Amino acid sequence: MKKLINSPDDVITDALKGIEASDGNVRVDHENRVIYRSAPKEAGKVAIISGGGSGHEPMHGGFVGYGMLDAACAGQMFTSPTPDQMLAATTTVDSGAGVLHIVKNYTGDVMNFEMAAELAADAGIEVTTVLVEDDVAVQDSLYTAGRRGVGTTVLLEKIVGAAAEEGMTLAEVTAVAQRVSDNGRSMGMALTSCTVPAAGRPTFDLPEGEMEIGIGIHGEPGRHREPIADAKSIAKQLVDPILADLDFTGAPVIAMVNGMGGTPLIELYLMYGEVIELLGAAGVTVERNLVGNYITSLDMAGCSLTLLRADDEMIRLWDSPVQTAGLRWGR
Repeated sequence: MKKLINSPDDVITDALKGIEASDGNVRVDHENRVIYRSAPKEAGKVAIISGGGSGHEPMHGGFVGYGMLDAACAGQMFTSPTPDQMLAATTTVDSGAGVLHIVKNYTGDVMNFEMAAELAADAGIEVTTVLVEDDVAVQDSLYTAGRRGVGTTVLLEKIVGAAAEEGMTLAEVTAVAQRVSDNGRSMGMALTSCTVPAAGRPTFDLPEGEMEIGIGIHGEPGRHREPIADAKSIAKQLVDPILADLDFTGAPVIAMVNGMGGTPLIELYLMYGEVIELLGAAGVTVERNLVGNYITSLDMAGCSLTLLRADDEMIRLWDSPVQTAGLRWGR
């Protein structure tokens, strides 16, 4: 294992120090491992928090800031944050208008966020929750009951972040979030495994010359393993299952080709070109896009595709200003 670390035990602690030092728009509660906006949102606006296991950067800490999250809880590597972390974040960001929890569908995340929401409710804070479960690759994986929550989380955090900045009520923000969750689908693949620092070896064995189709962001197995193919063939294996799951014609679509952490940007752009050609042939109109590393799996080589069947309001909210380490435009 070759990693730019001091000790496997201190990776997250040290990384949070670096995040705080590098981004003047955030502050870090190091005791609870929560990243906050350095300047809180105006009083009376809905607050939005998310979180999950570390190792998926910039998800979620890189999306804390104007137009997106108010706070993000950093769990241990690939492990859910604790209810105490989430409760600390919820109580800190609430300004009287309530708090939305955005939760990726993994068993630990769901359970711990639910406990935190109950504790916050006991303290008089109104909390709503939206679950992201967009991975079409598998049903009931090693980490979850139902579909895994993956790339749609990025698009959801951006869109509902803008809705909260506009001053929508908690019910309105939650409704937008649910609409995004319901209309997003994702599919991923891997060329290599990832290596968790504490383990010191690849999470799974992927022989030379083979790839995994339908991989999860924690290195979970996907649909099947097969010989490596060209980009055009791989793109088809990402596009086809998504289009088979939801009709994306007749509406504006937001598309994201996401790197898993170890794939060069030139290859992601190449993949986007192949994806767009396939979508065009299928009558799908892409209005907005993202290409890059947004929800990763440490050093895994590979990519994922996320499509969101949007509407005019989603597009407007997507275009609204955002200023975070991971996304920024319009300010």
